[in-house]
Amino acid sequence: MLEPLKVLKNYWGYDSFRPLQEEIIESVLAGNDTFALLPTGGGKSVCFQVPSLVNDGVCLVISPLIALMKDQVLNLKKKGIPALSVYSGMSFIEVKKTLENAVYGNFKFLYVSPERLQTELFLEYLPLIKVNLIAVDEAHCISQWGYDFRPAYLHIAKLRENFPDVPVLALSASATSEVQGDIREKLLFRKSQRFFEQSFERPNLSYSAFHMFSKENKLLTILKKVEGSGIVYCKTRRRTKEMADLLRQNGIIADYYHAGLSIEERHKKQEDWINNKTRIISCTNAFGMGIDKPDVRTVVHYDVPDALENYYQEAGRAGRDGKKAYAVLLFSEGELESLKKQVDIRFPANAVIKNVYAQVCNFLQLPSNSGEGLSYDFDLSTFAKNFKLDAYTINSVLKILEQEELISYSEEFFQPSTVEFSIDKQHLNEFEQSHPQYAEVVKGLLRSYDGIFDFPSYINEVELSKFVGINKELLTKILFELNGLGIITYIPQKEKPQIYFLQNRVKTDELFINQKNILKRKEAYEKRLKAMIGFCNEEHQCRSSMISFYFNGSNLPPCGVCDNCLKNKNAIISTEEFHFK
Repeated sequence: MLEPLKVLKNYWGYDSFRPLQEEIIESVLAGNDTFALLPTGGGKSVCFQVPSLVNDGVCLVISPLIALMKDQVLNLKKKGIPALSVYSGMSFIEVKKTLENAVYGNFKFLYVSPERLQTELFLEYLPLIKVNLIAVDEAHCISQWGYDFRPAYLHIAKLRENFPDVPVLALSASATSEVQGDIREKLLFRKSQRFFEQSFERPNLSYSAFHMFSKENKLLTILKKVEGSGIVYCKTRRRTKEMADLLRQNGIIADYYHAGLSIEERHKKQEDWINNKTRIISCTNAFGMGIDKPDVRTVVHYDVPDALENYYQEAGRAGRDGKKAYAVLLFSEGELESLKKQVDIRFPANAVIKNVYAQVCNFLQLPSNSGEGLSYDFDLSTFAKNFKLDAYTINSVLKILEQEELISYSEEFFQPSTVEFSIDKQHLNEFEQSHPQYAEVVKGLLRSYDGIFDFPSYINEVELSKFVGINKELLTKILFELNGLGIITYIPQKEKPQIYFLQNRVKTDELFINQKNILKRKEAYEKRLKAMIGFCNEEHQCRSSMISFYFNGSNLPPCGVCDNCLKNKNAIISTEEFHFK
């Protein structure tokens, strides 16, 4: 058995662990159920990747974010560590082959979206997989009273029936004391459980909140005074583009990012920012998960989040290299008043919920007593326009229907392009001889993707076009032509938002919504909202201490670098250090 430190050195190149990583790994290797509360950028993935590499078998990783899963699998493969993933959007054949690889192949990690855990196919293969650890990422999603409840997480505990002696590692960056208890209970933690919590103290990160009439001017002032890479978080997609345009007009190299862009656009924008070709990225909260960029100097929230959990996680992307960094929150009185009104929008009346449910089913032309297991493209803006409904209300209702396990709604649902040959090898050879203009693309497919004759294979048009030596547009045109000629079956990438029905459509008057649970979630939301507004308005208390008290009830000593601490000390702030005013 390899020692954890040797594994870390061999695959990551580090000589030592970050704070608490080694203790968490030792707890897992001792067979304890373990809860790790580590800040964003605290190295959570190493806590399950290292022990799994130490032991024989496969680490089962449950993660709610498809993009994050794909990034982690890619990063592991780059290190020479074989890893797999199963998520929404994959075909039956693709999932089956992946699970067969997990059972019979030499793979160390299987990343699974929570929705996949209860599918018949997954449950069929699950007992055959030699699982050495169950890692639950974003574990706060299991709590109904948390800020990001996902009902599919409630089924994770059933895995323990198959693996009663396998330890569970729960990981989160932002779980309050109440949610922490809920996580342990819902995951059926055993008596030998251990809990590790890293301090919420970030001595190099200066938090500030500014009550502003002109946010645009303040934003420009901040980004001109503080050099280096930065993020500007906005609530709407339109605002991200507006902010990027504003910054570019003022000589700042900026771009924007949101979930409505194509996968290729998002990847390009993300890479340009990581490689410092773009200085500032203006984005929605769709940006940042899994991105470990250490040299972010500034994170500005142009709009107020509705929970300190979101704010802390997003602000925490600044200064991971330990150097001075700034987390700045801009707000107006009108914005805080609007936030208070969000409660009724987020939790509409039962009649509104039933009406939206009925209209969605009508929009998708779904008859009663049908739909279970089916997935539909869903254009929210077209739906809102056709039925004259408010987009925020629609989103809120879809979230409630998801929490009631009637549907699953995701903007991340996408299916990569697939190709499968429709003719046998002999006929393909004949086709190549009679159609030489297609020969290079056919050869490129055969050389790049094993098993392409037996089952649909994922393809990446950008990589394939480089391999073949033509541009992507021409490659796509040829793939469509080959499809039309019956040589291949080509299904282009699908990345539209999807509604997946977990149950058959029921008649509107028979639709049951658990109002008791909704009321509890509403109360929890109001509590989070109150804490966020209090954070904005507070003019004296240390902001780091406020964050720590919110999450675990403990008071940190004053940080000395947030706006309130500096105000309290009546300090003179140098231009180089903090000259925003």
